[in-house]
Amino acid sequence: MARFFDVHPENPQPRAIAQAVEMLRNGGLIAFPTDSCYALGAQIGNREALDRIRTIRQVGDKHHFTLVCKDFAQLGQYVEVNNKVFRNIKAVTPGSYTFILPATKEVPRRLMQAKKKTIGVRIPENAVVRALLEELGEPILSSTLLLPGEEDPMTQGWEIKEALDNVIEGVIDSGECGTEPTTVIDYSSGEAEITRVGRGDPSRFE
Repeated sequence: MARFFDVHPENPQPRAIAQAVEMLRNGGLIAFPTDSCYALGAQIGNREALDRIRTIRQVGDKHHFTLVCKDFAQLGQYVEVNNKVFRNIKAVTPGSYTFILPATKEVPRRLMQAKKKTIGVRIPENAVVRALLEELGEPILSSTLLLPGEEDPMTQGWEIKEALDNVIEGVIDSGECGTEPTTVIDYSSGEAEITRVGRGDPSRFE
């Protein structure tokens, strides 16, 4: 049965955040709110949790997972970013954008997109996620909480607990965070390609 954490959206309770992070460190899979919609999250090196996310989402090896990062220092450890790309990303982060970039050797091969050897990265501005990242001290491996056959991601913590009670360890609820996912910018070719228009304004990358 998943543990339910009811936290304040702007000032999340440190004890609840610490307990949720302990779940991640112990191999758990959690659902958490972001500045676009809910996501599933696990530690980067957690192979079992990665397989569980694939099963819940019913996605294959072409699926792009995302590393949710605290800041550019973290982001730069896991993806290759030249000066031009860095400036463009920095201009819109933190915010509702995911960037697809070539992965560095710090990223386990099983997390990369199988053919391109890329990974998604983002720096959110959501206070709950930022508290989780601060406590964990490393990026969170994540995937949008969009269940098979559904058009929109899940938005209510209690609905997520009801649907996934026996397949994840924890649900962090800080109120509704919307159904619009991040805008995705693919830089794997070196040039910006908008592959999904979401909450983030894509005009800078057009």
